[in-house]
Amino acid sequence: MKREESSPAYRWDLTAVYADEAAVDAEMAAVREEMAAFAAVETTMTADAASLYAALCAHTAVERKLTKLHEYAMMTADLNLADNRALALRSRVQRLEDDWTAVSFFFTPTIVLLEQETLDRWFAEQPALEAYRRVLDSIRRYRPYTLSDESEKLLADMSGVLAGHEDIRGILANAELRFGRIRGEDGRPVEVTGANYVPLLMSSDRRVRRAAFSTLYRTYDQFGNTLSALLEGFVKERVTLAKIRGYENSLQASVFDDEVTPEIYHTLIQTVNRHLPVLYDYYDLKREALGVPHLHLYDVYAPMTAAGSRRYSYEQAMEMVLDTVSVFGEEYRRTLEDGLKNRHWADVYPAKGKRDGAYSAGGYDVQPYMLLNYTETFDDVCTLAHEAGHSMHTWYAARANTPQDSGYTIFVAEVASTVNELLLVHKLLRETEDKTEKLAILDQLMEIYKGTLFRQTMFAEFEETVHRLCTEGEPLTRDTLCQQYEKLVKRYFGPRVVCDRQIAMEWMRIPHFYYDFYVYKYATCLSAASSIVKRLETEGEAYAAQYLDFLKCGNSKSPLESLQIAGVDLTDPAVIEDAIADFKKAVSQFRELQNEG
Repeated sequence: MKREESSPAYRWDLTAVYADEAAVDAEMAAVREEMAAFAAVETTMTADAASLYAALCAHTAVERKLTKLHEYAMMTADLNLADNRALALRSRVQRLEDDWTAVSFFFTPTIVLLEQETLDRWFAEQPALEAYRRVLDSIRRYRPYTLSDESEKLLADMSGVLAGHEDIRGILANAELRFGRIRGEDGRPVEVTGANYVPLLMSSDRRVRRAAFSTLYRTYDQFGNTLSALLEGFVKERVTLAKIRGYENSLQASVFDDEVTPEIYHTLIQTVNRHLPVLYDYYDLKREALGVPHLHLYDVYAPMTAAGSRRYSYEQAMEMVLDTVSVFGEEYRRTLEDGLKNRHWADVYPAKGKRDGAYSAGGYDVQPYMLLNYTETFDDVCTLAHEAGHSMHTWYAARANTPQDSGYTIFVAEVASTVNELLLVHKLLRETEDKTEKLAILDQLMEIYKGTLFRQTMFAEFEETVHRLCTEGEPLTRDTLCQQYEKLVKRYFGPRVVCDRQIAMEWMRIPHFYYDFYVYKYATCLSAASSIVKRLETEGEAYAAQYLDFLKCGNSKSPLESLQIAGVDLTDPAVIEDAIADFKKAVSQFRELQNEG
């Protein structure tokens, strides 16, 4: 349906951000003026304590307005991707952000070069600077890896040129590759696309799964040399930039941005590899549930049970989520309930032109907003819980901190959302009496762990391997990449899963390898969330207050320090082992329940 055909109760009200188009234009004009004034700060910001404080305040003021404009423009466009006015606004805001990057290029390098002795004296002279201590410390961490002014300016000017590999790969994979058609479950032709490939692999008809698998990789097989050249170009870029700046390698350069060390990365990979037999047992269970003599790689997405027949209205889903989060106390529940029911936090239903999927937006000057495409399935209920976790993390971080410390990094971004999702699934498992529903819920839980913990760790291991090979001077040819990927697939899927030869090309369809060591954070966030849920379920309110303190940290502490507030130490393999134990328990519960008479 068209979006305006649904009730306003189920739609965002973005007038809470800007009343009308005139307000947006006025904000953009104000930003232009502030940006022009900021350019003069380059020669004055380190004159004395007061000048530095004024520069920091001016920088924050522009950032706040730009963030608000960005969120508004993004959300407006996502409500109707065919709305040219909305798309034009998004482009205007993006240009404004690019202009700000160019105007403020000097800001970070100037702070990096400040001497600690000078800063200490200025903190004493200007107590107001304390509000920016975390910002200054975060920037000055980069001192050992900062180049001369000329070199920094050159790299800043080249930043747009250096970021093209992902875009090229995306255009090729999403706009130009044609994978062909197969016969769907009803016998009618279905075109295989990047978007429907995994849903086709979830078909209950094995013929459909096998056909989709073969058809997709038949096309990728024709473009392997192009895609290997693209990935090699991206990896060379990352490796070269890390070397220029003096990092040990590209992995260290990436995790340095997360304020962690490669130890976290390696602890994840090593711990998951020690427990791969648990994953092998899951695949044995899947083979038994599907009733096939041998499990192939085109079978691994297939549901192990018929989906539960129960449908959940949005109102039911809200109550389920609100009941789940009651463990966090009255303020959390009341705030979320008010946001969902009265403050239009969620744009609920699919609509013509609306972006698919789901996400949460918001910040210091923008209330939380959740984009949903709710269709009354159990998966949609889980999505609501997940996005509500993001929104409440945003709400707490914004209210507990100054604007400059009110965000939170990607390294912890998926923790609160996954906590809510796991709590909901666990709660339903305890309360559901229907065997079919319970099996469907267990299947969903196992899929979360299989897809997020084990699969993303395999991706992380592949990513580190190709960066290492590039550093050592090894050409990243199609054959090299396929051989390395196939070797990992065989290890992660185990000896009893048939390793179909086409899987060696799977790296070609994974966009995350152009995200610069991003995927491991999915796995570490899930591990942290699983450890938190374990304590919430055993300690209740006594631990919930500690968890809420984590949500309030924002950027006032480093990611690892924030997680330690919640009692989570990601350098300890036990955190990852908690997640694996939950996965193992779900496998055991599913097998026992399935074998009941």
